[in-house]
Amino acid sequence: MTHPLILPGQPNRRKFLRAAASGAAAVILEPAIGKGAPASPVQIEEPFNGAILDRHHGRPCDDGLAIRVAGSAPESLRVVVNGTPARREGTRFFSEVTLSQKVTEIVARSSGTGEEDRVRVVWDRFSRPRYDFALDDNIFFLRDIARKQYASLFDCFYLNMLREWHRKYGTCFTANIYFASEDGFTLTAFPDRYMKEWKDNAEWLKLAFHAYADSPNRPYQEAPAAKLLADYDLVAEQIRRFAGPDTFATPTNLHWSMARPDALKALAQRGVRVLSGYFRPYNGRWDINYDLGAKRSEYLSRQDRLMDFDLGIIFIRDAIVCNENPVDQVAAVLDPLTQGTDRKETINLLTHEQYFWPFYSRYILDHPQRVEAAIRWVTDHGYKPAFFRDGLLGGAE
Repeated sequence: MTHPLILPGQPNRRKFLRAAASGAAAVILEPAIGKGAPASPVQIEEPFNGAILDRHHGRPCDDGLAIRVAGSAPESLRVVVNGTPARREGTRFFSEVTLSQKVTEIVARSSGTGEEDRVRVVWDRFSRPRYDFALDDNIFFLRDIARKQYASLFDCFYLNMLREWHRKYGTCFTANIYFASEDGFTLTAFPDRYMKEWKDNAEWLKLAFHAYADSPNRPYQEAPAAKLLADYDLVAEQIRRFAGPDTFATPTNLHWSMARPDALKALAQRGVRVLSGYFRPYNGRWDINYDLGAKRSEYLSRQDRLMDFDLGIIFIRDAIVCNENPVDQVAAVLDPLTQGTDRKETINLLTHEQYFWPFYSRYILDHPQRVEAAIRWVTDHGYKPAFFRDGLLGGAE
């Protein structure tokens, strides 16, 4: 069965964000994705399968990180967790497991019946506060440079603005780009004479695939893997041609953050390791979520990051979409990330290129100020710039 690229009654991305942020979402009606049928009577509820855990999620000890394991099972069953008898409180069970390697499998089993549940978690052992910054929907700045034939890339106000933020805050940027603009410009028209300048700045400025073009919406939601890979290879070839291999990077997200599982698997085989999305509810279902389903999307909406072991991809929630948040609202959006015991060590900042350009119909006059407010916030709170595609979300493994 196929579905339309835009779901019935679904708004454009701007309206979607406004509705989700204002609490207009209805109760989520999607069924949670189960682990298989029939389900074991022994169920691990904490930690979540695919959780990425750091020092804020447990107790550092000589052997590693001691974390709590909690779940449910009938009172009649004796439950052991990784070989150790669990403490029981009615139908609940509790135990402690020490993480001593990057990936740990946790097994809760009934010693009498053999029924069990399993989850795997990732230990971010060398975690530190860090942030990534992605710029989506890029094509205008490339068209501007190609047509005006500037002496330097940074004669374009857009790249100069990014460079100034890099110099001031150390921020690293990934520009996720299209192959074509609506007026017929394509990457094939971009000259290769800036190759050295791209290379000289590749440490902090990367170019990555986003989509073939801005339209249609949701281009890969129902598209086969072959379509996504064809567009990916088209853009990747051009980036390498005019900017060189040092500037090319695997994408941090796809246009509208939706794709079929087979397409995501194909991207993983191309080296994609991290994809970001909104993971927000709208009209009774989770959306902009790579179709991960209600259970995982709800987890990501709270915990921000999740490993899909089958794909080998980490999914991460966009902490803020700068073009949607006026300057005086930025702190209110980001402050909760540092509050409580579950402090977030990885923050994904996102905005969209088109809102910087005065000719764009939805141009935002203070868009640069919105972006800088977000960068200033992460800087002031001790977060360091990183590319989440490197290592374990930009950190050592």
